[in-house]
Amino acid sequence: MTAAAVTAFALLGDSGGPTAPRALTSEEANRLAVTRFLNYQAGGRAVTITVPNAAGGLVISASVDYRTHTGYGVVHGTGRDTSSDGLIQWTATTVLVHPMADPPAVAPASPPASGWHRRPLQTSGMALDTSLGIALGLGSDRPENAALLPQNGAAWVGRDEVRGHRTDIMNGPDAGTGSSGKAGSSDKAGGSDKAGGSSGKTGGSDEAGTSPTVRYWIGSDGTMYRVEAGVASQPEPVVFDFDDRTYVPVKPVPGFTPAP
Repeated sequence: MTAAAVTAFALLGDSGGPTAPRALTSEEANRLAVTRFLNYQAGGRAVTITVPNAAGGLVISASVDYRTHTGYGVVHGTGRDTSSDGLIQWTATTVLVHPMADPPAVAPASPPASGWHRRPLQTSGMALDTSLGIALGLGSDRPENAALLPQNGAAWVGRDEVRGHRTDIMNGPDAGTGSSGKAGSSDKAGGSDKAGGSSGKTGGSDEAGTSPTVRYWIGSDGTMYRVEAGVASQPEPVVFDFDDRTYVPVKPVPGFTPAP
């Protein structure tokens, strides 16, 4: 286990007392190895992304299609940060925004035909875009190599209950968050620098990188219920909650074809 992994914060065990990080059992490693693959197998997941910042933060209620690597949802600002309110659709390279003064609680199933503004997805220096990229990376077309995960620093760090689901919390694959393990620290999307022995690619790798700043809340069957990822320049982690909302298949904005 890496030195960084053993310094992860203490969490509560079943007894209610603090518990220290430890090496994964083979069963835990197997669950961690398949958790992103299960998202891909499902086709997509409904997710709520909470991006903190000094002005208050952003909450994105979205659907992510792990086959086309496309996300679509609605952005709500909190506190003073309401300038990004509206609909959003994104891929690994492009962000489309549809500003709205009073956005709905959930995005309409079919995106509006007009009113969209297009820009490149920034691979560093912007917490929102970094978070969108991580969300796409939480699905993989193949399992990780379970045998290599413990060697690269993956660790069990606690237990928790998420919306009635008992979960194990593990440090795990960096989902392309960059060479230091903090999302947005790499100049390239997906990160060509290695993080704990990873290529940083989100499509699955035999050398899946791990970082204590990326934590997975995983159910007994490998289902991913929550992820927290440290983001460069942000004091609080970004939170990805895979909630119980029904996944709505992502329809592309009219006239926009996501790259394969």
